Amino acid sequence: MIFEVLGSAVLGLAIALAAVRRLPGRFPTRSLTLATGPGAAVFGALLAHTVLGPGWAPAVLLVAVGVCAALLSLLLRPGARPARRLQGSAPA
Repeated sequence: MIFEVLGSAVLGLAIALAAVRRLPGRFPTRSLTLATGPGAAVFGALLAHTVLGPGWAPAVLLVAVGVCAALLSLLLRPGARPARRLQGSAPA
């Protein structure tokens, strides 16, 4: 089990680093993203290990990657778009 946790933490950190490098302006802070990646992956690995039991290391790592990607996607901010102004009458 320790290898599943360590492997998932390394995979989570790798995914977080790739996300920060690929989309630099879309995450709130770099440190939050780099902490969320491994934390989410370890949480996913522990959850999958609890559900599946021992002996399912590839499946546990796959679930860890999925949970990591899902939680990192929650940190994404919308892309920079020009501000839209409401068209209408001026305030009184």
